Amino acid sequence: MSRVLGRRALNRATLDRQLLLRRSEVPVVDAVEHLVGLQAQTPHTWYVGLWSRLAGFVPEHAADLLTDRALIRIALMRSTIHLVTPQDARALRPLIQPVLDRDLYRNHTHGTPIEGIDMAKLVADGIELLAAEPLTNKQLGALLAQRWPGRAPASLVYAIRNQVPLVQVPPRGVWGRSGSIAHTADAWLGADLTSTASLEQMVLRYLAAFGPAGVKDMQMWSGLTKLREIVDRIRPKLIVFRDQHGQELFDLPDAARPDPDTPAPPRFLYDFDNLLLSYADRTRVITDEYNRQGYRTQRPAPQILLVDGFTAADWTITRDAGTAILTIRPYDGPFTAEDAAAVTEEAHELLAFTDPGARARDVVLDGPRQRT
Repeated sequence: MSRVLGRRALNRATLDRQLLLRRSEVPVVDAVEHLVGLQAQTPHTWYVGLWSRLAGFVPEHAADLLTDRALIRIALMRSTIHLVTPQDARALRPLIQPVLDRDLYRNHTHGTPIEGIDMAKLVADGIELLAAEPLTNKQLGALLAQRWPGRAPASLVYAIRNQVPLVQVPPRGVWGRSGSIAHTADAWLGADLTSTASLEQMVLRYLAAFGPAGVKDMQMWSGLTKLREIVDRIRPKLIVFRDQHGQELFDLPDAARPDPDTPAPPRFLYDFDNLLLSYADRTRVITDEYNRQGYRTQRPAPQILLVDGFTAADWTITRDAGTAILTIRPYDGPFTAEDAAAVTEEAHELLAFTDPGARARDVVLDGPRQRT
């Protein structure tokens, strides 16, 4: 009979793998590779994800890596933009390609306009046009429309985005800077996409960063289906647990699984933090109060605060006349005095990170968030 991992045991193991139980001293590139990338479709919020995970992190630690091409932003897991190393882009993109294919051909907006198209020729045209210089979607669409009259330019661009490993180039994504979304093709990856990586290796890396986890969790993170057969092939390499509902959880035998009573400090998550997006069963971190907030229909996506390892509040930063105010809205009544003090201290540190030049910075612990 497999050992049962209770909710807190699963929570502490997850926080440990995600570098959220204690801040790590590893370099940024090593952290990004350990985490198998960070979801990063927004230009800058993911910097908070690294700040919450790495000791002494400052924006330049990642921004310089983007401009030096040691980190890139590219469509990968779940067909969303991720921050990864070029090496991981080469390894993961071929494995994830079925997800991008499904997203393209079943897309409600773009699927019909590209029906019956000669995809090989369209891809060749896209690569040729992007070889000269990075192009925005509008620029690429206009050029493709000249070659493919009668086709929706936006759909032609979306097809290229899903069929070709396009890298979003700086200054987009560089802290303190801005710029249109512009892409280049293979050149930034440093080599062609020929890779010896396997789905088995990908699953093992997922468990190192997100485990213990079930097959449905792996599929939620990646966007892939039919991973049960992959897990069954590597089952002899894994240790098997059960969650409180009796579902199988797989893990690496030598992975850390801290004591459930290990203290978990407050942690500020950004709006697309992997911790909240990479599990089919999110009860390891998500509370019932979180689920009552109506976030699934809320835009922009919320930024969440963990207290004792679980979702306890959301947070926002407002800026006006040189003042930055971080407002925290708990879900269920005020924090305890001890938690409030720890949250406030962490919040001030976050403001010092996000708004170092502000004339004044303040933290507001608001009343319980109104449910929608």
